[in-house]
Amino acid sequence: MPTYAIVQVDVKDADEYGKYAALAGPAVTKYGGEFLARGGAVEVMEGTSRDRCVIICFPDMETAKSFYHGPEYQEALSYALPVSERDYKFVEGV
Repeated sequence: MPTYAIVQVDVKDADEYGKYAALAGPAVTKYGGEFLARGGAVEVMEGTSRDRCVIICFPDMETAKSFYHGPEYQEALSYALPVSERDYKFVEGV
């Protein structure tokens, strides 16, 4: 069953966050992920959001978790976490 990473991010330092992005993209690809949305315009109909929204499709929950906990993405996170506030979740598809 496909699994979607739903990510909302407020970036505090775009230059430093760029280091994260340079590593995160190849990590997504390595684990079979596909970007479905990546920082485009957001229209909030209800509730709240952050400045940047990303949706990634992975083949299944196990692969999504392997990606997130894998060394490639953990290295990328070392650049992202100090310079951003994020909400990151995995949701099983139908």
